[in-house]
Amino acid sequence: MPATRPGVVSVVLVNFRGTDDTLTAIEHLGRLDWPADRLEIVVVENASGDDSAARIRAAAPHVLLIESKSNLGFAGGCNLGVKEASGEYVAFLNNDAKPDAAWVRAAVERFESSPSVGAVASRVLDWEGQNVDFIGSAMTWFGQGYKPLTAQPVPSTPDVPHDVLFGTGSAMFVRRSVYEQLGGFDERYFMFFEDVDLGWRLNLMGHRYVYEPASLAYHKHHASMSSFGAFKETYLLERNALFTQYKNLGDEALANALPATLALTVRRGVAKGELDSTSFDLRKGASNDPTMEISKETVAAVYAIDQFVEHLPSLVESREQIQRTRVVSDSRIWSLFGETDAPSYTAEHYLEGYDKLVTAFPVTESPDVTRVLIITGDPIGVKMAGPAIRAWSMAEALAKDNLVTLVSLSGVEPVSAPFDIVHIRPGDDRSMRKLERESDVIVFQGLAMALFDSLRKTDRIIVADVYDPMHLEQLEQGKELGREQWDKQVGDATDVLNEQLERGDFFLCASERQRHFYLGQLAALGRINPANYADDPDLDHLIDVVPFGLSETPPAHERDVLKGVLPGIGADDKLLLWSGGLYNWFDPKSLISAVAKLSETHDDVRLFFQGTKHPHPGVPEMAIVAESRGLARDLGVLDRSVFFNSSWVDYADRQNYLTEADAGVSTHFSHVETTFSFRTRILDYLWAGLPMVVTAGDHFAQLVEEEKLGVVVPSGDVDALAAALETVLYDEKFIASAKRNIQRVRKRYFWNVVLAPLVDFVADPRHAADLVAKGVVGAGGAPRKTTTRRKKHGIRHDVGLFFHYMKNGGPAVVAKKVRSRLGRR
Repeated sequence: MPATRPGVVSVVLVNFRGTDDTLTAIEHLGRLDWPADRLEIVVVENASGDDSAARIRAAAPHVLLIESKSNLGFAGGCNLGVKEASGEYVAFLNNDAKPDAAWVRAAVERFESSPSVGAVASRVLDWEGQNVDFIGSAMTWFGQGYKPLTAQPVPSTPDVPHDVLFGTGSAMFVRRSVYEQLGGFDERYFMFFEDVDLGWRLNLMGHRYVYEPASLAYHKHHASMSSFGAFKETYLLERNALFTQYKNLGDEALANALPATLALTVRRGVAKGELDSTSFDLRKGASNDPTMEISKETVAAVYAIDQFVEHLPSLVESREQIQRTRVVSDSRIWSLFGETDAPSYTAEHYLEGYDKLVTAFPVTESPDVTRVLIITGDPIGVKMAGPAIRAWSMAEALAKDNLVTLVSLSGVEPVSAPFDIVHIRPGDDRSMRKLERESDVIVFQGLAMALFDSLRKTDRIIVADVYDPMHLEQLEQGKELGREQWDKQVGDATDVLNEQLERGDFFLCASERQRHFYLGQLAALGRINPANYADDPDLDHLIDVVPFGLSETPPAHERDVLKGVLPGIGADDKLLLWSGGLYNWFDPKSLISAVAKLSETHDDVRLFFQGTKHPHPGVPEMAIVAESRGLARDLGVLDRSVFFNSSWVDYADRQNYLTEADAGVSTHFSHVETTFSFRTRILDYLWAGLPMVVTAGDHFAQLVEEEKLGVVVPSGDVDALAAALETVLYDEKFIASAKRNIQRVRKRYFWNVVLAPLVDFVADPRHAADLVAKGVVGAGGAPRKTTTRRKKHGIRHDVGLFFHYMKNGGPAVVAKKVRSRLGRR
């Protein structure tokens, strides 16, 4: 297997007696808006038994041609191609498809938007671009994936990116690392539904499969299986659907679905063969002849079940591995299934059996799921500050098992996510009330409860994220406003927090220091009481520590941003990075003075302040920014040794700044805000493995000192600061030791680790015992839907089915449905 080349896309085409189509596809790949040196074309010649290999080699000598000794099918052919490919991303293109010029670029941009994106599903139209081939995915309850709107005119409504269960094998992309983690396509399938199975497994592993409409391809009309016999297609579809369902459904869902699926497979075979299954009834006096003529369509269903049985030993192994390593629940996956109540065949006898099965077995009702509302005051978009990043990370973690809506009170930019994102303006209680009533658990930070009556009066389970002690922050932020206004701001912030602490069912803070501080405030409000203590003497079920976290995926350097790019910063300079914003309670002046002092002996030292204009429109540029620029100018180091970003770095782009830095810095004053603060910029330094210099007094200073992650200096000591900066930039032995320690320590702060208390609480949510005892709320946990099995009927169901069948089958299918319904009446 060749080494993986970062940034390269390997496009795999499988050829089987379709050389003309394959050469056309290769020709169109040559017209992509994508650098030729970052494109690799791999063609697998799947033992066509003709001159295909010679023709491809002669017409396209630049492609990597792999000749298979046997026909491996689509699944095996793709796996063979990936094995010989070298790209960071692997793309699959049917040999009878052609890509749009932006096909690759749009997909790669989607990958680059988030490391959680494991695969990209392209938009696929017919060859002329008039009708739909693929613009989304759906799954029946009996394991057959399907493509809504196939063969229908392209909708006039705009197409937007969204998460899907699977993409079509005719045009799709997967990260090479994810593809290898999944083991590629399941070669037991040969063809049909292998793309469905891959997507399902990918989602279960916690990766996102995102439909990207800008990644466009065109597909010819699918070749008919008639030359091989339509019954063989039926056999593969039936068998592979059983494979897919058995491997991927959780235990409870499989126990409900598999018996009904097996019964439906038989009923479908009987209906396709137009057999009378009552003909063996002794009372009918049928022929005693031991043989009878029977349709191969019927036998195909029986053979499919028999081969499912034959493959059970290996399928059991696959299932055990998939279920053991899955991180996403069936309730969450179900939201990607779309319309599961889709019979897929229209014969009257079949539909009668279908109705009986879905009435007898609980197969069409969605699993119980907790609906979580997360609210942040910060804007959600490409530029995000700490509060938004924290809320986003919570939403990502909780979305694996719950239906999550993330609300921003400041604004939302178009971003792709595995959860809903909504903007609600402060005071728009009508919109907030609607979401509040639809939710089971509400998680919020900041001022949300103070801004909406619906949140103050809610009977839903409340999780208050008080990781930012805003009343202590206001002691610093408001002190220059005059005593009267200062008192008001601190008092208002205290009132806001007290209201949250009086009503919350569960609280999150960022450190043990904060927890101890808030336990005191909770005690003052009467929340430390026998009702909460009786079954929870440590009070961990009332307030727990959820620090800010970092991604398990290390930052990657994708483009040059500072070194050799920003005038004044050379490619080999030593770069100190101040990640995040500049606020009045920080001490950048001592840092600037220390850098000026150090630059007298080291002319290659550079300091870059990464953020000066906060993305939240309500956060003004603070006075310390202008003061810091002024000091740097007075010392003669502005734009020579000290540099300021004029704005804010995009959230996804910050990795480029971090990977160019040699060390991270954070300096502050010594006061009570510092004592209980949690400087989130330090997490960026841990993520990037940067030795750091920090001022003493806060949680992270203690961590840096105890774990030897850098140097801790006294507040305001310029000489000590200059010496520390010299150590973390030039002492190679110290740097190597600090980086080793950082690699060890940062694992504690991975988001999946730090968010465990919140994830565990939402998995079993409940009201605080004292609030129940006082009658403030009811005793129940999150309201759960009770499932009642009943046959769907009535005008609403009929209208819903009309639109479903019109979208997925067109007028002909609707007509058949109507005739069948009338016949049964």
